[in-house]
Amino acid sequence: MKILYLLAFGFFLSATSLHAQKMPLSYYLPEMAYDAKIPTPEAYFGFQSGEGHISDDQQVAYMRKLAELSPRVKLVEHGRTYENRPLIHLLITSEKNHQNLESIRTQHVALTNPDESGKLKPESMPAVIYQGFSIHGNEASGANAAPLVAYYLVAGQGPEVEKLLNDVVIVFDPSFNPDGLTRFSTWANYHKNQNLTGDSQDREYSEAWPGGRFNHYWFDLNRDWLLGAHPESRARAKVFHDWKPNILTDHHEMGTNSSFFFMPGVPTRVNPITPKRNQELTAKIGTYHAKFLDEIGSLYYTQEGYDDFYYGKGSTFPDANGCIGILFEQASSRGHLQETVNGPLAFHFTVRNQVRTALSTQKAAVEMRQELLEHQRGFFKDAQQEAKADPRKGFIFGDRYDLARVDQLVEILRRHQIDVFSLKNQVSVDGKTFDPGSAFLVPLEQAQYKLIRGIFETATVFEDSIFYDISSWTLPLSFNLPYAALGKTWNPGLLGQKVAGARPERTASAPAQASYAYLMEWDHYYAPQALYYILQSGIRAKVGREPFVLNGKRYEPGTVMIPMANQEKTAAEIQQIVRAAAQRSGVAFDGVSTGFTLEGIDLGSNGFTTLQTPKVAVIVGEGASPARQEKPGTYWTPAMGWSSPSWKPTIFPGQTLPDTM
Repeated sequence: MKILYLLAFGFFLSATSLHAQKMPLSYYLPEMAYDAKIPTPEAYFGFQSGEGHISDDQQVAYMRKLAELSPRVKLVEHGRTYENRPLIHLLITSEKNHQNLESIRTQHVALTNPDESGKLKPESMPAVIYQGFSIHGNEASGANAAPLVAYYLVAGQGPEVEKLLNDVVIVFDPSFNPDGLTRFSTWANYHKNQNLTGDSQDREYSEAWPGGRFNHYWFDLNRDWLLGAHPESRARAKVFHDWKPNILTDHHEMGTNSSFFFMPGVPTRVNPITPKRNQELTAKIGTYHAKFLDEIGSLYYTQEGYDDFYYGKGSTFPDANGCIGILFEQASSRGHLQETVNGPLAFHFTVRNQVRTALSTQKAAVEMRQELLEHQRGFFKDAQQEAKADPRKGFIFGDRYDLARVDQLVEILRRHQIDVFSLKNQVSVDGKTFDPGSAFLVPLEQAQYKLIRGIFETATVFEDSIFYDISSWTLPLSFNLPYAALGKTWNPGLLGQKVAGARPERTASAPAQASYAYLMEWDHYYAPQALYYILQSGIRAKVGREPFVLNGKRYEPGTVMIPMANQEKTAAEIQQIVRAAAQRSGVAFDGVSTGFTLEGIDLGSNGFTTLQTPKVAVIVGEGASPARQEKPGTYWTPAMGWSSPSWKPTIFPGQTLPDTM
């Protein structure tokens, strides 16, 4: 028995060492000549890619070194994360293209303007691809593949690489989520064993809460392409619109016992606004991925499991912008080695698959260059014709009570290069009345016609109604804003001033000086912010539980009153604090000189309740999920699925719980 145990243990060690060994560069990249002046990732980091997990600072440092050493590369910092890490992308193309880079960019963007694109010659234009990695920080094989792919593009020698760089501009984003990537790499490296174990119960695979999937504020950035709630997303969207790429790739991970997925997804689960040509090109590009994975014998699948509905994801947002969005999902080793139903899954193998499909995308971009450029031009020309034929001529939205929510939606639209106009004259439609100053118009006859539809339409009928996880995305509804489509009621005379910047220009008026009290209505989105500032400043405030009319104005329940009497601060100090609150939040305050009302409760009534400064508790750690509520004792991790295979959560109508993405 002892001999059998020792034999089994010896076999385990040999199998483990096989998957733990350092792989040569040729394991990942084609055997070809490479520029000796450019350091390999292994030479720069001191370890081979896939041998350990790189942190974001290592990633950025290597990319800076490439930009320093090669005329093929320009490094651009396009933003900062909450933790002040740089968000960077490389512009990689031939030295000749770099000399005319801005001209190439502006000409390529012109391809999306139907009024200009007819003058252009796609047959002589480079294609543009945007390659991005690991928007979920603990789906790390993508970001760890990025240095290898960048090295190939920068150091590779020979006619194939030269043709690629002449025919394509690569916008290379090595880490979509630097904060999450660093959080996860720290964990994975800290708990790596000298002798790797594939046991999923090892501490290495039980990442500490909240995990590296999310950004600093535990937000899933892959759901934020459209909304742009976070700095990573806003900066990334600007890069996208600055270049208008032909292909965008989004490298992810999924459950350990899976294999490798690439788009297209389920054919019947595509946003009905997306043209069929988009899916045809996606499938054609997929043949390149299949070929490159066949060459190394990797298991893969396509056209199942994932959908193309929600335009707020990295693989679908491009589809509404004349681009081909491609999702890659690699089975996750979640650390360095795991036993799976397909045998041992080593980290270096997951990195290899991501490298292969990054290279296959580049190959497709070269060989399909003119086809992709023609699709982009045709996409916007077709959109222009569809807009002219659409009986609706535009959308109107607004809220006279809360300009903050209105302005937030305007900002999202402007971020995606959608033209927005102020309303010039009052309009009543569908039982709603919209007023100048608080309402805006979005004409449909503009380049972003399809994206506008994706934002405003409430689609309820689909060929296949199974959704990956998001089944509703109508933005005016998410802001609780009245809105309507305009058909016969539309006329050019409704269009006021075009919004030139990110938001409408508004001048905040200072509150009139009060001798008795200040009143603040609760309708405004930032009213809680203003109230908190006042309470934190040591001023007492009360809230009315019943309506009243004062100075000819009706105030609804929820109105906040700041009395001038019996405060610890002087009248001048109170006025200064209220003005500061108004300036910070944009909320209006009314100064009044009496507490006597003509209708409803008086300001000294017991119908007002004294407010207390809230003390907010944030529950963190094991037992609390940063993403969703779970059954006690069961946790969920994006790449591993549910920890208890015998229990599944309740699925509500229209809800699904995926492994990852």
